[in-house]
Amino acid sequence: MIRETPSNELFTILLVACLLIVAIAKLASSKRFNEFIYVFTNSKYLNIYARDQKFFDKFDALLFVNLIISASIFVILALQFFNGIDYTSINLLFKITVGIGSFILIKVLIERLIGSLFEIDNLIDTYLFQKITYKNYLGLMLLPINAFLIYSFKPSASLFYIMLGLLFVVNITGLVTSFKRHQSLIKTNFFYFILYLCALEIAPYIILYKVFILD
Repeated sequence: MIRETPSNELFTILLVACLLIVAIAKLASSKRFNEFIYVFTNSKYLNIYARDQKFFDKFDALLFVNLIISASIFVILALQFFNGIDYTSINLLFKITVGIGSFILIKVLIERLIGSLFEIDNLIDTYLFQKITYKNYLGLMLLPINAFLIYSFKPSASLFYIMLGLLFVVNITGLVTSFKRHQSLIKTNFFYFILYLCALEIAPYIILYKVFILD
């Protein structure tokens, strides 16, 4: 019997598109990109560019597009492995990409709204810049991870959990770094900090878990 070989053509196109997006970001702001790739170990990038942030930043926008595409690829790869079904379809990919992008953007807009309501726009803007920076860094990490999962390593449950753990550590590190930068303010408003943490950092992910995992 002829065994049907799964095609990676869609993944290849998407990975090339992500590489092109990252390359455009590097070409547009070479110095900034070089400082950005060390943000996990050096706070120089955050100190410099947090002061010059804009509501719409081309550099962050390009890396954000890479993030949602790379995250969508990773989600589909995980679905394929754990459910044992070929989910490689443009329709599903589009839905997941729009879902991830909408989730992050809505969350950011809500936090900006809260900042405006409580007249702490500058603080929220700085905090969001730091969070978005670390999320975009996750997008860069997902590029080689996705490539290895598709072309090199045979996926396994332990490998996926290791990758998820690595991404989780980077995300938590970003949050902790942001909290440490504002620890004096957090100490004086600890109750509101816990309220924010539960409502906007924990609850949305619990809701997503219940909707998609327990459904």
